[in-house]
Amino acid sequence: MISDFTIEQLARLTFARHRPLVICDVDEVVVHFTRAFEAYLAARELWLDTGSFALNGNIRKKKNNDPVSAGLVAELVDDFFHQHTAELDAIDGAIAALHDLARDSSVVMLTNLPHHARDKRIDNLQKHGLDFPVVTNSGPKGPAIRHLADQTREPVVFIDDSPGFIASARQHAPEVHLIHFLHDDRFARHIEPFDFVSLRTGSWDEALPHIRQLIGLSRQGS
Repeated sequence: MISDFTIEQLARLTFARHRPLVICDVDEVVVHFTRAFEAYLAARELWLDTGSFALNGNIRKKKNNDPVSAGLVAELVDDFFHQHTAELDAIDGAIAALHDLARDSSVVMLTNLPHHARDKRIDNLQKHGLDFPVVTNSGPKGPAIRHLADQTREPVVFIDDSPGFIASARQHAPEVHLIHFLHDDRFARHIEPFDFVSLRTGSWDEALPHIRQLIGLSRQGS
C-alpha cells in the first residue's frame, strides 16, 4: 500500500525515539494550494466549483460551466505541481507554529503530490524556513503514518485537511492524535465532523496550543 519511492524515503529517515513526533501535511495546512490552483485554472478559462470536497467534477469551463474530464483534472493537477510547487505562499501561523513544535518534537512533512515535484516542495518549504524531512506519498497516508509512529515511544500527532487521510490514519494508527485542519471554509462546510479527531480547526492559533498539550508541552510559546 506504500509506493517503493515512499518506502525508500521512510527508510532514510532517522529521528529520536524519545521525542514526540508531529506528522504534518503541506497543501492547505502549511501552504496555500487552493488559491494558487484557482489562479492557475483562471488563466486557462477554467474555475473551481467549491460545491463539494473534490476536484473531479468540480473543475469547470468558464464558457458553459461543463466539468472537465477526470483525465484532464489529473493532467492539470500534475502540471500545476510541476509549475508552481516552488512558489506557494504560507498559511498564516503555520511557519511559526512548526518551529515552535520542533523545539521539543520531531517534525516530518508527509505530502501527497507527484514524486517529480518533491525537490520543488522541499525548496518551497525551505524558502519559508522549514527544513524538516519531507516524505512524498501517493494514495492513503495511513500506512506511512503507521511506519513513522513505530519509530517513537512518545506521543504522535498527525495534521491534515483531507477527511480521507484522517480516516486512513485512524484505521492504521489509532493511537495517533488527529488534527483535522480545514483552512478553507468553502470546503469545510461539506465535511461532517469526525468524532475521533482530537481537534477540528482552520487556525494555527488554535491548533498550536492544543498540539502542545497533546505532546506534553506546558510552555505557551516563549
